Amino acid sequence: MSGQPRPELLPSVDELMRARRVASGTQPADLIVRGGRVLAVHTGELLERDVVVSGRHLAAVTPVGRMPTGSATIEIDATGLHVVPTFVDAHLHIEYTMLTPGELARLTVPRGTVSVLTDPDCMANVAGLAGMDVMRSTGTPLRIFEQVSPTTPINPALERGGAVIPEEAVLARLAEPTSVTLGESSPLDDGRIAAERYLTALRHGRRITGHTARLSGEPLWSYLAAGVGDDHNAATADEALERIRLGAMLTLMAGSMNDNTAAVFADLDRIRPAFGHICFCADDKHVLDLATEGHIDHHVRSAIAAGVPVADAYRMASHNAALYYRIDQLVGALIPSRLADLAIIGDLAGVRPELVIVGGQVVAANGRAMFANTDEIPAWTRETMRIAADFGPARLAVPARELPERPREHAPAAPRDASASGTAWVQAMEMYDGYFKRAFHVELPVVDGLVQSDPARDVLKIAVVDRHHGDGLTGIGFVRGFTLRSGALGISTNCANANVVVVGTNDDDLVAAVRALREMGGGFVAVDAGEVLAKVVLPVGGLMSDEPFERTRDALAAAQAAAAGLGCRVRSPYLVLSFVGLSVVPDLGLTELGLVDATAGRFASVVLDIRETGVTCRCPSHAYPVHALMDPMTATR
Repeated sequence: MSGQPRPELLPSVDELMRARRVASGTQPADLIVRGGRVLAVHTGELLERDVVVSGRHLAAVTPVGRMPTGSATIEIDATGLHVVPTFVDAHLHIEYTMLTPGELARLTVPRGTVSVLTDPDCMANVAGLAGMDVMRSTGTPLRIFEQVSPTTPINPALERGGAVIPEEAVLARLAEPTSVTLGESSPLDDGRIAAERYLTALRHGRRITGHTARLSGEPLWSYLAAGVGDDHNAATADEALERIRLGAMLTLMAGSMNDNTAAVFADLDRIRPAFGHICFCADDKHVLDLATEGHIDHHVRSAIAAGVPVADAYRMASHNAALYYRIDQLVGALIPSRLADLAIIGDLAGVRPELVIVGGQVVAANGRAMFANTDEIPAWTRETMRIAADFGPARLAVPARELPERPREHAPAAPRDASASGTAWVQAMEMYDGYFKRAFHVELPVVDGLVQSDPARDVLKIAVVDRHHGDGLTGIGFVRGFTLRSGALGISTNCANANVVVVGTNDDDLVAAVRALREMGGGFVAVDAGEVLAKVVLPVGGLMSDEPFERTRDALAAAQAAAAGLGCRVRSPYLVLSFVGLSVVPDLGLTELGLVDATAGRFASVVLDIRETGVTCRCPSHAYPVHALMDPMTATR
C-alpha cells in the first residue's frame, strides 16, 4: 500500500458529486465566507471573493455574491479581512513541545497551524511502534502526517535506548497511508541498510527528510546523493543556497534553540529566486515559546519583517510545503476539492487569525480554541521511568587514571596516564548555536583520584543515565556553555533515546536531580543543595504532559527562571540539555554507554593520555577560541 498520504481526507464519491452540485449552484452550500480578500497562492493575488464550502471541502471560490444561500447555509462576513490557507509545519517533533497531540492542537490551531509533519522518534525510542502510534492520531482538528522514524535506536552500536524497531517494520510503515516522508536520518550513515531504506521510501513516493548538521561540500553532496530531499539545519543564506541549488527543499527552522529566519532572509536579493523552494518548520519548539512567540505564524511575521513579500511568506507557510511533500491535493491552497482549512486574518503582517476553520467547521476564534482535547492517553505511557533504585554518586565517578567500568563489548580504550599534580586532561565539548558542539580539551582538578567539574571556567560534568532498563548504566562527559554557578539541571527527554541527562556543578546535586526525575515520572528539574527548586512533570512517556497546556507553559516558565537563578544563561536550557548527547551531530555525543566521536562513529576516552607531543585529544580543530582559553599551548601549535 502506498500512494496519496491520508487518503481518508480526500472527498468520497458522494462528497465529490455534492461539491460539484454546490459549485454549479444547483445545491446550497454548507458555509460561505463572504467578501474577504482571498489569497490565490498560485498567482500571489489577493482577490475579493466568496469561499464556498461543501461539507469538509471547498467547492468553489467565486466572485462576491455569486452563490445563493439555502436555509441551512452558514454565512461569515469577511469584508475587509483576508482569507488564507492554514499553515503547514514541514518538520516537527511533537514530543519536544512537551504536549500531547491534543494539547498541542489547543495551543497552535488557533494560531493558524493545522497540518504538521511529525517525526515521533522520541516515543519510538521509549516504546517502539506503539509509541509511534500514540503520536500519529488525535481527535482534535490538528492534522498529523507521519515522518517515519528511520532507526530506533539511532545507532545500536553506540546506545541502547528503550526500544528496537526492526528494519522491516520501518519499511512497511513507509507504505502506510499515514506516512508522508521517511524521517530525518544520520548524514554519517552511508551503509547498505540505509541505502535500501532510502530507496524504499522513494519507491513508495515518499520524500526523505534530511538532517545535514550544517555539513558542507563532499559530506553534504554524499548525503543528498542518497535521495535526501530537504534540510532544516541551514542557518545562513550561504548554507541555504548551497542546498537549494542542489534541489533540496529548505525547511527553514525557527525553534526554541535556533531561529534561522532572520539570517537566511538577511540578503533578500540572493535568496529571492529560491522563494518557491522554501517552507517553514519549528522542529523542536517548547510550549512556552509556542505560546508567547508563536508557531508557523511566527515564521510568517519574521519573514515579512525581513522584507519577504506577504504573498510569498504565506506561500512558504502553506502551499510550498504541501506541494513538495505531495499533500497538495489535501491542503495548502484555497481551491476546489481541497479541505476547507482556512484562516481569516485582519492584518496580514500581524498574522493573528480572527477565525480558523478546519474541515468546514469553525474551530477557533481570536486565538482561543473552540474545541476540547478529549484524547485518551494509554495508561502504559505513564510507566516508562525505570531508573536504578540504588543510583548514587558512585555512578558519576570519573577516575583520573581509568574510565568507569563499561560493558566489555562497548568499552572504549582506557587512558594510561594522568597528571600527578592533582589535575587531568579531559575531552570536553562546548555548546553553540543551540545543539551543535565543538570538541575541546581542558585540564580539570582531581580530588581523591576523581576528576571534578570546574564551574569557574564553566566546565561542568554531564551524565546520560539509562531510564529504560533499570540497571543504572551511565555515560559521563564534560560540557561548557551552561554557566551554572551552583546546583544541577535534569531532563528525561534526551534526543533521541529518551534517557535522563543531568548537568551540574557537583555530584550530590546531579544525583538529587536523577532521583527527583525518577519520583516525578519524568520531566525537567532544577536542583540546588539537594533541594528541588522547580520542576515540570512530563509523565507521558517521560516526555509530555496531557494537562492543559497553560499549566505546562507556566511550569516551564518557572523552571527556566530557576535555571537562570543558578546562573544559566542558555535561552532554553532544558531543551538544549536534551540534545547535548545526540551522537549524530559533530563533534561529540554522549550516550549511556560513553563519550562518542560523532564523525568517526566510535567511542572516545574522556580522560586523555599525555605524551611528549602533548595531549592526545580528539579535537578536529584547535582553531576555536575555546582552545586558546582552555589550553594556551594550542595557540602555538
